[in-house]
Amino acid sequence: MTNGGNNIGRVGILSHVEHHPGSYEIAHIRDVRGNIFATRLSNVMVIGEGKKPLISLPKGKGIKLSLIEERDARRAHDVEEDDE
Repeated sequence: MTNGGNNIGRVGILSHVEHHPGSYEIAHIRDVRGNIFATRLSNVMVIGEGKKPLISLPKGKGIKLSLIEERDARRAHDVEEDDE
């Protein structure tokens, strides 16, 4: 789970760590959807082993939606509220 940077809140499996002497170490993480993102190793917190988290995850399971998917989810939620 990332706890800092632009990828804050995202959850995935740590796949690779780049070591740069005298600079930041970069962690490459793959999420459930197969997207790979990179962040500083200091922004990564281990919350489980393999694909199984040892803590409960928030709504959305730490998966970042695209802008279009977020828009569609908001519209669907608004339609549900209007129907009630």
